[in-house]
Amino acid sequence: MQLLQFTENPPLALYIHLPWCVEKCPYCDFNSHGLKGGTLPERAYIDALLRDVVCELPLIWGRPIETIFLGGGTPSLFSPEAIDRLFSGLRALLDLRFCREVTIEVNPGTEMAGQLADYRAAGITRASIGVQSFNEAHLKRLGRIHDVKAAYRAIESAHAAGLNSFNIDLMFGLPDQTQAQALCDLQTAISLNPPHVSWYQLTLEPNTPFAAFPPVLPHDETLDAMQSEGLSLLRAAGFEHYEVSAFAQPHHGCQHNRNYWEFGDYLGIGAGAHGKITLAGENRIERRVRTRHPSAYLAAAGTEAAVSAHSVPTQELPFEFMLNALRLMNGFEVPLFSARTGLPIKVISETLQQLEREQLIDWQITRIKPTARGTRYLNDVLQRFIPDE
Repeated sequence: MQLLQFTENPPLALYIHLPWCVEKCPYCDFNSHGLKGGTLPERAYIDALLRDVVCELPLIWGRPIETIFLGGGTPSLFSPEAIDRLFSGLRALLDLRFCREVTIEVNPGTEMAGQLADYRAAGITRASIGVQSFNEAHLKRLGRIHDVKAAYRAIESAHAAGLNSFNIDLMFGLPDQTQAQALCDLQTAISLNPPHVSWYQLTLEPNTPFAAFPPVLPHDETLDAMQSEGLSLLRAAGFEHYEVSAFAQPHHGCQHNRNYWEFGDYLGIGAGAHGKITLAGENRIERRVRTRHPSAYLAAAGTEAAVSAHSVPTQELPFEFMLNALRLMNGFEVPLFSARTGLPIKVISETLQQLEREQLIDWQITRIKPTARGTRYLNDVLQRFIPDE
């Protein structure tokens, strides 16, 4: 078996999972839990998150946090005061001196969606606004709790707050959606001058109401036309297509997500949060997963009982790296593979050469990136890196 060799630890990000929603959307397979009229345990959960960080400190001594992302669930259910208390605690525990981006996910239907200036004062620098559609009928079909007016208000709040950046999260291929409606959504988003747009196709995920009772989705030909015309609209508006579903104006790419795509490290805290930590001194990479249900997490946070961990098998590292890095339209520098996996590039050179012959990747001397065809058939490309049984 190949021995991993690391020369240094990767950049380290922090992901914080806030698991509650007002209502769970029928397409969502994230670890989110509807409040159903219950009370948000805001103070208790912030305390649990800080205990969780303390538990992880021995793994990351001396490593600065470069980006932070508050995801969910619906993080904007938490008040700016609670987020301020969270960051006060984090600053006492972690090295945040070089943190260059702090993102919060915002649901336009929550009371706090219009208070982005207060979140900014608490330490937030970027917001990701879950609009999904500007069509009232489609919002209702998706089970969203906001209407179009609320989406506009949240975006206006992001502009007014003076954030470094913000993202509009938008889907296409919705139930019974026409090509004209999908492009109208995108044109509306572009007209609101966001620095960043995430635009991706709705998929039916297992163990969701949409999977159990599938809605009627557009045909493949319609989906292809939506995507082709949509890409043209975004490019014409000056957006760089830098990842499969991410589009940014210059200097507004999401740094936190880029760290994922470049197979960097991330500490994951909160109910159900996942983390990836490179232990360079031990020549291994560890995956860590938190207890999933919020009540169980609240009871166990700050103890090893809240965490399950395993080392990533060496033979799985090429697939894990490519699963992320080949989502980037410009690919990755060849030395990054060895730096992040601890493996020499030669372990996958035969597969890379075959993919290049099939015009699925472009392998220059120092860079590997997917071709347009490779991006279209990315799942097939990634299958080549799955290890044999």
